[in-house]
Amino acid sequence: MKPIKNILKFASTVALTGTLATSAVADVNVAYFLEWATPNQVAKVEKAYDEAIGEKVNWINFGSGGAMTEAMLAGDIDISFSQGLAPFVNAINANAPIKMVGVAVAYGAADDCIVNSKEGISSSNATELEGKTVAVPLNTMADFGFRVTMEHLGVDLSKLTIVDQEPADAAVSLVDGAVSMACGFGENSLSKMKEVGKPMLTTAEKAEAGISSFDIISVTEKFAQEKPEALRTFLEVTAEANAEFAKDQSKIGIIASDAGLTIEKTKAQMAGFAFPSVDEQLTAYFGKEGRVWDMLPFMGQMFATENSPAKADYTPAVDTSFLK
Repeated sequence: MKPIKNILKFASTVALTGTLATSAVADVNVAYFLEWATPNQVAKVEKAYDEAIGEKVNWINFGSGGAMTEAMLAGDIDISFSQGLAPFVNAINANAPIKMVGVAVAYGAADDCIVNSKEGISSSNATELEGKTVAVPLNTMADFGFRVTMEHLGVDLSKLTIVDQEPADAAVSLVDGAVSMACGFGENSLSKMKEVGKPMLTTAEKAEAGISSFDIISVTEKFAQEKPEALRTFLEVTAEANAEFAKDQSKIGIIASDAGLTIEKTKAQMAGFAFPSVDEQLTAYFGKEGRVWDMLPFMGQMFATENSPAKADYTPAVDTSFLK
């Protein structure tokens, strides 16, 4: 168990659900999540990235965005696809040599906090959660949602015992009764949690509380400098996959299989996702008053620690040149 005083700790142990054994011989190494359905998985499965880049693309699935960061710092990963803002800003606060180069997906209710129904706790009496144990994957967007939810409901974080667990493990803890509430992402993990509980906030209530965000595409500075054309092509293939899916969802079965989900769960999850076009990214997200410039300093302050303080300026951590 990790007490509340450790909630802002930056480093997390790399927890690979795939393998890095082949990364030494692969030309481009990309981190991604299972249970996180995105249109580019069609291009991944059909080797469109490999063909367009002209090099082998090795995909490794991770359990958290923090683990993605650690693998990038270790030199095992070049690109992290759909990394959360929380682990990214933690890395930047700690002066990690990585950059945000694009937006992967925007969402409002794709992560959630589920309270065990046996507790008799809901948004109307949320303070009764104080004194109990909750499972949260720290330094992730689920952690961000957890913090904002607790603040919105007036729950004192210092009065909670917080266990740092990835969503799949948190779901088991909730079902077993080891924790009173579990927060996480991924359709399979959330579905398992909901077998014994309900969300602390409804989708409408989350929107009212401002719990919405987006995941990014991040890259090591080394890869961006050494293989700029490969990075630019990666973003182009991703944009083409998003545009194709917007017109035709006939290949959703490929996405479901690659994400490790049923087609029904894939449809349910993707219904709450938005995949911004390049133009939308450059205006609504990276434009003069775009969401990136609001969220980075906000989250930078939220996750700052004494050893990894918030930055006065986050613009050096963003490079949109590969999108243009």
